[in-house]
Amino acid sequence: MLIHYTWHVIVDLIQIKKSDSCRETHFYLLTFPSVSLSQVEVYSVTVDCTVTSRFAHTVMTSKAFNKANSSQEILFEVELPKTAFITNFSMEIEGQVYVGEVKEKEKAKKQYEKAVSSGQTAGLVKASGRKMEKFSVSVNIAAESNVTFVLTYEELLQRKLGRYELLTRVKPKTLVQDFQIVTNIYEPQGISYVDAHATFLSNELLPLVEKTAHISFSPTMEQQRKCPGCDGTLIDGDFIVSYDVKREKNLGDIQIVNGYFVHFFAPELPKLPKNVVFVIDISGSMSGRKIVQTREAMLAILQQVHEDDHFAIILFDSVIETWKDSLTKATKENITEAMDYIRRINSRGMTNVNDAVLKAVNMLVKDRQMERLPERSADMIILLTDGMPNEGESNIGKIQENVRTAIGGNMSLYCLGFGNDVDYSFLDVMSRQNKGLARRIFEASDAVVQLQGFYDEVASPLLLEVDMHYPDNAVDSLTTSHFSQLFNGTEIVVAGHLMDNDLDNFLVEVVGQGVRKKGKTKEMYIFGDFTERLWAYLTIQQLLEKSKSGTPDEKANTTAKALDMSLQYSFVTPLTSMVVTKPETEDSTSSPLIADKLTEGTWRKQSLKILNMGRDSNRQPSDYKATCQLLSHDRPK
Repeated sequence: MLIHYTWHVIVDLIQIKKSDSCRETHFYLLTFPSVSLSQVEVYSVTVDCTVTSRFAHTVMTSKAFNKANSSQEILFEVELPKTAFITNFSMEIEGQVYVGEVKEKEKAKKQYEKAVSSGQTAGLVKASGRKMEKFSVSVNIAAESNVTFVLTYEELLQRKLGRYELLTRVKPKTLVQDFQIVTNIYEPQGISYVDAHATFLSNELLPLVEKTAHISFSPTMEQQRKCPGCDGTLIDGDFIVSYDVKREKNLGDIQIVNGYFVHFFAPELPKLPKNVVFVIDISGSMSGRKIVQTREAMLAILQQVHEDDHFAIILFDSVIETWKDSLTKATKENITEAMDYIRRINSRGMTNVNDAVLKAVNMLVKDRQMERLPERSADMIILLTDGMPNEGESNIGKIQENVRTAIGGNMSLYCLGFGNDVDYSFLDVMSRQNKGLARRIFEASDAVVQLQGFYDEVASPLLLEVDMHYPDNAVDSLTTSHFSQLFNGTEIVVAGHLMDNDLDNFLVEVVGQGVRKKGKTKEMYIFGDFTERLWAYLTIQQLLEKSKSGTPDEKANTTAKALDMSLQYSFVTPLTSMVVTKPETEDSTSSPLIADKLTEGTWRKQSLKILNMGRDSNRQPSDYKATCQLLSHDRPK
């Protein structure tokens, strides 16, 4: 099929089908060498992604040739999702292959410090935008020589709002003789739809496929040109593939390979009523665009609250102010009244987070005791704040303790951190301690969309307190099997090791609040080792989350387990680093380069430094480049 560029889509069955919108279960890719284009020819850029049962394995390869009569520095850059783990990197120069090695971070740090002390730049990973990390490495290539870069990483795609998404950001910056993006999707359940399109094309491609999908994008050099005879490239934007799988109305699907299993559970159920208290920071730091955007977002969210739901609004600065003394049913009249109230809010005062959240908890507890809320419904608090607590209780640890004690596991707390000044780790830990999650809201023109998007994700609970039970004598090394809630459009994933390959009596039981299902699932045996690597990826992610809270001994144990598994499966995680040794040159000996995961703290420091540099008119471009190449450490998902 030809649509301006060369698009090859091979499918078993094609049917055009429109979808509401392309939501994100993000998988971002970017590959482009940035070099002196007159001296160096970038003749091949390929992105090869294979998705097997939601587990994405991506290999990015770039090849360049130094046409000059002298050596040239060649830069390779690739942008990957923060939730992905790098698993391999190599450079081939004149037949010699240099391969990265995953090591414990502390050991890698010693090599890094030695390189920095000798004046070399050793950091490979830096922050890039909201959801991506940029991996970059430069090497000196001799005259009339070739170099090949290969980067591999893996990620478990998460289902959000009814779909999975792979997003390839393509910015080659030059015409490339061999440019290709290939995506192969294999889902044993069968694929219900695939939607492929690009922001830099005028056409959309929406094939409906059965079992497998092979999608490739390979424009010729002439098709890449901005205009006849010019060197500029049209390719500059996002290539997006989103899809979902077929689902049977049972206990989900189990897939098995080489002694490991993965269980996917995404039932179709009526949504539960919810009882939500919006706790909104109106302190002085929220003045200006923030408070305007908060008003706009809340007005849109209130219109989406379902008539079976109950809601309340609490505003806080130094003082705690409630719209009403208890939760109110979301009738049209009450929604209209609440919207009028929101239109009148303005910023003022200090930031008393502790008392505001405790007020919300007490409101839900009291209404439960008075039987004002449906018995089978979900209780949640959504906190929006932009700064540090500086009124009332200001000790972060004490606030977390107070909130955890008050909630007592009886409701969920979701925290939205607005802007760069907020202590995101404080909100992240507090939300995870209380069956919720945190999300950073970036100060930008689309902040309203960000706020609405978060609410959409948690707006439709289906099940509460979900437990996935498997035969005790058949499985071990299970990933998390208890989930506080399951939302519409999402998916529960549990993986584990099989102790017995005889699955005649492999019964699965799913227990949720008011729901109990028991029976055999449909088991599928498939190829490859992806199930074990999926299990390892999921286990490490969950161990890293657990290491943020608990007793010192618990933190140490979970950290040690995550480190051992990261090294065993060669994942670059917050506990490990990939060490890449650059080849020797005439001017220097071989030097190590370090690839790390970014932490929230490092990501924020880098973002602020780059932002401040952009504001400093006295800085030179070389200063900006140096700032971008500072060593970056862990950034959690």
